[in-house]
Amino acid sequence: MSYLYLKAFHIFFVVSWFAGLFYLPRLFVNLAMARQPAEYDRLLLMANKLFRFMTPLGLLALATGLTLWLGFGIAGGWLHAKMALVGVLVVYHGYCGKLCRDFAAHANRRSHAWFRVYNELPVLVLLAVLILVVVKPF
Repeated sequence: MSYLYLKAFHIFFVVSWFAGLFYLPRLFVNLAMARQPAEYDRLLLMANKLFRFMTPLGLLALATGLTLWLGFGIAGGWLHAKMALVGVLVVYHGYCGKLCRDFAAHANRRSHAWFRVYNELPVLVLLAVLILVVVKPF
C-alpha cells in the first residue's frame, strides 16, 4: 500500500475515532441527567453501542499510524509529542469504557457538569495534535 493511501486511511480512522470520542461523553452528560428508567436504558444502550463501534476505529487509527511511523520512517520531536498525546487519548478511551460500565452498574457518582468538562479534553488534544502535525514546531 502506498504512503498516501495509508495516510488517507489513517486520517479517516482518526476522524471516525474522534467522532466517537466527541459524542460518547455527551451521552454521559445525558445519562447523568436522566430521571426516567426508559430514558436511562435507551441512552445506556446508545453509549455501549457507540463504545463498541469506536473501539475498532481507534485500533485501526493506531495501527495505521504505527505503520506510517515505523514503515515510512516519519520522525521528529513533534512526533514524540504527538505520540504522548495519542497515549492520553488511549487512556481517555479506556476511561470512557469504565464509565460505560459504571453507568451500566448504576454506579456513576459524577455530575452532568463534570461530564461537560470531561467532554472538552479530546477537543483540546485534537487541536494540539493538529498543530504538531501541520506546523511541526520542533
